[in-house]
Amino acid sequence: MQDIPHIPVLYYEVLNSFKDIKGGYIIDCTTGYAGHSSGLLEQNSEVKLICNDQDDEALEFSKKRLNEFESRVKFNKGNFDSVITTYKSYDIRGILADIGVSSLQLDKLDRGFSFNSQNLDMRMDQNQSLDAATVINSYSQLELEHIFKEYGEIREYKRIASLIVQNRPFYSAKELAEFFYNKLPKGKIHPATLIFQAIRIEVNDELGVLDRLFKSIEEIKPKDCIVAIISFHSLEDRVVKNYFKKWSESCICPKEAFRCECGNSHSLGKIITKKPIIATSFEIKQNPRSRSAKLRVFRFV
Repeated sequence: MQDIPHIPVLYYEVLNSFKDIKGGYIIDCTTGYAGHSSGLLEQNSEVKLICNDQDDEALEFSKKRLNEFESRVKFNKGNFDSVITTYKSYDIRGILADIGVSSLQLDKLDRGFSFNSQNLDMRMDQNQSLDAATVINSYSQLELEHIFKEYGEIREYKRIASLIVQNRPFYSAKELAEFFYNKLPKGKIHPATLIFQAIRIEVNDELGVLDRLFKSIEEIKPKDCIVAIISFHSLEDRVVKNYFKKWSESCICPKEAFRCECGNSHSLGKIITKKPIIATSFEIKQNPRSRSAKLRVFRFV
């Protein structure tokens, strides 16, 4: 087996979240390179896994890595917004989604996520048509303003969009990163960090996919099921937090209602993590990318 190319974040915290599951299926919506999946299969000996990913390279690697668990694993190619619906008839006892970009995707220059990449790609699924080059070189200034404001939460979103429109085309991520490094104030992070985040979210419809994942879970309301979500920026974490809060509310009457008239019995379960679980200082030293990871856990009853 070749070296593992990706370090799973919050590994032990994820395993602890699912430690009490004794049977049924856990769906790993974002299997990646099977870091969490392999640990879950080793820890939960009576559990089966559905391993989903949209990245062909990751799936092929995971199939080899999990070969010893072949009888307990199903693999599914696709975005994670549809995997719950696909397997809704199964006894789903756990759902895991690590919704960050993997270290391998970030580090491989041909994927276009890195500041040093010689192309503009950023597609998690390389079979889709929309890529970063299309966004940067074809979107109108208003469209660019929207993604930098909404997905990057950048104060100077209008200036950023204007600079791109006035100076395009850009042919590589490296060229784009160097352009903004020279144009924008320097801080603790690279000046292009939030710009790249916004472009990546747009290319992969990351917030839309996450919202559809939650809607698909809400539709089936899996009984006695643990849902654990790892997010890496505030936009994703807000979606997770809001859905968990919604699912835990017993009263769904309008806030202006004088008294409860809904029966006060609509709670779907319990929020396990009142505050998100974050990486320890030791993990951050071993894997600096874990510093922004947040794990939230919910249990359906």
